[in-house]
Amino acid sequence: PAFAATNASRPAFAASKMPTRSPARSRAPRTLSVVVPCYEEALNVKPLTTRLFKALRAAKLEAELLLVDDDSGQGTVDTLAAVAALQKDGYAVRAHVRRRHEGSGLSSAVVLGIGMARHAVVLVMDADLQHEPESVPAVAAPVLDGAADFSVGSRHVGGGEVDGSWPLARRVISWGATALARPLTACSDPMSGFFCLRRDTFDRGAAVGLNPMGYKIGLELMVRCGCARVAEVPITFRDREAGASKLTMKQNVLYLRHLAHLYAFAYPKTLALALAALVALAAAVVGLALALLS
Repeated sequence: PAFAATNASRPAFAASKMPTRSPARSRAPRTLSVVVPCYEEALNVKPLTTRLFKALRAAKLEAELLLVDDDSGQGTVDTLAAVAALQKDGYAVRAHVRRRHEGSGLSSAVVLGIGMARHAVVLVMDADLQHEPESVPAVAAPVLDGAADFSVGSRHVGGGEVDGSWPLARRVISWGATALARPLTACSDPMSGFFCLRRDTFDRGAAVGLNPMGYKIGLELMVRCGCARVAEVPITFRDREAGASKLTMKQNVLYLRHLAHLYAFAYPKTLALALAALVALAAAVVGLALALLS
């Protein structure tokens, strides 16, 4: 499948912080773990599973689907019932209900799920069908084939797009968030939650310390795992089909905090203050733009 390669996901002067990567594997096993964090997504579990495995069979990929569910009471009961019915139909799907002592929030759910994955290559996607299950083989291919350390389902490369019903304000927020992350990665869609990496790449990041917060775990992994080869695969980002969005103003604030941590990690201390000021200025510009649009 076509994809755009980004040869360096972090600035050249920060390269010394990146762990040495192992040689590309030209014959990586064609097996895949698909990790999906979810919270009150029971209505989406069946269409997600059936569409996903249909696409995987067509691509001749052996895979498992792991749902990491944040306990939501009846929502979790309904999710487990949907999973049990799918297992009876022969689907390789399982669910882990995350209890309070295991953390909360999307990013830490993804980290937990990757750690529980059975296969060497792991793909992460949303449960709400905004990420089309039919795109999973294409997004996973660069990592499965050894052509990339990290692959992203991107809205911003040729062939990628956002569903036309997105409101202008949301598009502006997405553009602003991407611009703020630009000094950290050359990836054009670092906000994407649709991505793939190897478990050993993930382990590099875990070794230096992951700090998952908010929703942007893909950016966290690209930076802290030292992903030098990032492939962007065009996707269409759809409206959710059922349930309600979990994105709130609190998540936007967490994102700014997250950026501050990543800047401190990626850049020498002598540049940290200047970059923090740049982030603050850019955030003010985005805030002004939103105020003018409202």
